[in-house]
Amino acid sequence: MILSMTGFGRGVEVTARKKITIELKSLNSKQLDLSMKLPQYFREIEIRMRNEIASGLGRGKVDASMNVEDLKGDVNTSINVPVVMEYKKQLQKMATELEIAWPQDWYATLLRMPEALHSQLPDLTEEDSLACFRALAEAISRLREFRRQEGAKLERFFSEKIRNISELLEQVTPFEEERVGKIRTRLEEELAKLSGVEYDRGLLEQELIFYIEKLDVTEEKTRLRAHLNYFMETMGAEESQGKKLGFIAQEMGREINTLGSKSNNADMQRIVVMMKDELEQIKEQVLNVL
Repeated sequence: MILSMTGFGRGVEVTARKKITIELKSLNSKQLDLSMKLPQYFREIEIRMRNEIASGLGRGKVDASMNVEDLKGDVNTSINVPVVMEYKKQLQKMATELEIAWPQDWYATLLRMPEALHSQLPDLTEEDSLACFRALAEAISRLREFRRQEGAKLERFFSEKIRNISELLEQVTPFEEERVGKIRTRLEEELAKLSGVEYDRGLLEQELIFYIEKLDVTEEKTRLRAHLNYFMETMGAEESQGKKLGFIAQEMGREINTLGSKSNNADMQRIVVMMKDELEQIKEQVLNVL
């Protein structure tokens, strides 16, 4: 079963005091590349969260974000009155000495000053922690389901491309057989132009056989068929194996390239170009497979 690395999942958990929302977004990557944005007081469980994400998602470029909404309206930020008073005294003194007007809006001016507001981080309760991991589990589950849906689309795409390459490979056979006769005819015509030159026909046959053997693509065709079958088998495995599919696609490319270099026939080369086009589309999309 193929899983895509692209996906999105959201998990929401509501407690008596908070609403916790976790969102996960995933794109393709060779390894797990995880970026997390959490409220400061949840940092103490960040490592556990990272382990859960790594275990649930495997690899991919993953962005995780958490939003915590306080349902009771508790205020964790207070005005640092002594500091604000000191700022006001200094601003009044500065205005007097410089003979400039006092601020028209003291509130806006003073509250913008450093340390004017004091934020007290709430303690992370056991209830908050449990709710966080329930939301995270839901987000991972939904992202995996998204990956399965995208993986099903990729599997249909790959199956079509593998079938196209297989059909193109069968089209090679008639031209492969036809070119042997063309090669023989061309050599005999060239020899006929050499008037007064005698040659050993038996030796010519041996050289012709040797030459044709060098252009024989039977092994390449056999290996390519094996790679095509192996690709399909790997897609049907229980676990998604994107890296393995990538390696198989590389081997398919080698056989197709060798087939093209040995073709010595315009029609065969045209078919090889078409196979390369199908394979390139596979290689582009296989990067998205988990």
